[in-house]
Amino acid sequence: MNYQHIFSQAIERLHGEGRYRVFIDILRNKGSYPNARCFAGHNGPKPITVWCSNDYLAMGQHPKVVTAMEEALHDVGAGSGGTRNIGGNTHYHVDLEAELADLHGKKDALLFTSGYVSNDATLSTLAKILPGCIIFSDALNHASMIAGIRNSGCEKQVFRHNDIAHLRELLEAADPEAPKLIAFESVYSMDGDVAPIAELCDLADEFNALTYLDEVHAVGMYGQRGGGISDRDEVAHRITIIEGTLGKAFGVMGGYIATDKVIIDVIRSYAPGFIFTTSLSPVLVAGALASVRHLKASSMEREGQQEAAQTLKDMFAGAGLPVMPSTTHIVPLMVGDPVKAKRISDILLAEYGVYVQPINFPTVPRGTERLRFTPGPTHDEAMMRDLTAALVEIWGRMELQLQQAA
Repeated sequence: MNYQHIFSQAIERLHGEGRYRVFIDILRNKGSYPNARCFAGHNGPKPITVWCSNDYLAMGQHPKVVTAMEEALHDVGAGSGGTRNIGGNTHYHVDLEAELADLHGKKDALLFTSGYVSNDATLSTLAKILPGCIIFSDALNHASMIAGIRNSGCEKQVFRHNDIAHLRELLEAADPEAPKLIAFESVYSMDGDVAPIAELCDLADEFNALTYLDEVHAVGMYGQRGGGISDRDEVAHRITIIEGTLGKAFGVMGGYIATDKVIIDVIRSYAPGFIFTTSLSPVLVAGALASVRHLKASSMEREGQQEAAQTLKDMFAGAGLPVMPSTTHIVPLMVGDPVKAKRISDILLAEYGVYVQPINFPTVPRGTERLRFTPGPTHDEAMMRDLTAALVEIWGRMELQLQQAA
């Protein structure tokens, strides 16, 4: 058995399909996001502008967040010292969980090391606790949600994306006595569309189902206090479990769930992904705590992000670039070919100092490859004009089709 040959063939398949992932070597410039330095393909750092970060509101650069992390580092040191059960349950963790529960109007919250882990651990544990549970999952749910459902070993029913009628059909066909959970997201990050949360909750009420809402691409950015789409639409009280991340709009790292105290107790007592993992560094937790508290009180960052996203969409449309319809902060530009998407990304970085990562299968379906821009409150109009002009030039160079200018 030639193991190396098998491994090499697996990588070659990715190259052949044009979807081999290249990690760009960068350092962000503290206090001047989206400016950064790139070390890829040349000698020494080259100035670039980052257009694809999930640090949507630049909170990873915010003075309050940086200061809180520095103070925590000098107060308690670097690491937590253990799992939550054995030495790693710091006062920072307790305070942050209280803030997150309050953010979503829930009784309790639980921290995880990432949003991926929070989805995987919670969904897999819930379904194992509920005998005969059926999980109804939106077709475009995150990979971490899919992994959690798969790891639970329970029955899964996939409903067409945001299709209430299809979900009703599946619920009506299911055993009325079986425990049921409807799992979905608020903002779907590759298309930028939003779930009909109230209608999903109506079905959950009708069929006596629990609801699980992934708000990772919405927390901090929507709602009066940044609780997400469920906060904005005033339906958070109807959701059983809200899951979120600290690594996107809050600008740090980690994941969490917010729900009632009994469910939190079940997950913290039964989920291996929580029990056997060293807890987040208190330095990270302190930064996230400062970020959550700031965004509860400040809407300036949210408003700036929405203005920037709309401005970029308008510029792209006005130039005839194939920007996909989106009602959120996500600005996807359709390419439809993995090789061309990668080529455009490479030219932007090498010639224009613009960093945007191509999005290929399996993150999006084959034939829908795209560039995904995430403008934030610190991207100004001059940056957007330069970006739009660069894309128009590259589109012409590569003989790609422009649309009728809007």
